[in-house]
Amino acid sequence: MGHRKVLDKLNAYNKNTLMETLDITYTEVGEDYLVASMPVNERVHQPMGLLHGGASVALAESVGSAASLHFLDPSQGEVRGIEISANHVRSIRQGVVHAKARLMHKGRTTLLWEIRITDEKDRLISLCKLTCILLQKTKADR
Repeated sequence: MGHRKVLDKLNAYNKNTLMETLDITYTEVGEDYLVASMPVNERVHQPMGLLHGGASVALAESVGSAASLHFLDPSQGEVRGIEISANHVRSIRQGVVHAKARLMHKGRTTLLWEIRITDEKDRLISLCKLTCILLQKTKADR
């Protein structure tokens, strides 16, 4: 499937979800990565007017989970995030952040992602790690 079709498919999943609420858009896909962007404005601010750490984590989990969905065969089961960690190293008030999920490990049922969230000048905002699992479909699910 071409990159544009992959991105269109992934972005279509965002309708009526948290990803749509946060205006997260998948923008680039490669052999072992997926990139998403999210605008930074009052909708994702914490009370001090900075990007909320929870919004950064939501972005990281969204891009890592979508990448897992793309890199695994969804007919075999459903993807779930089972652990996420984040280090927030820089704040941002306005602009756009980009999250690049790069595959660090692919097992039979688990994937480990490193997600780097950067600003428009490619400065690191947050560094996240996400583990996803493929829950196998049972005979009752098929």
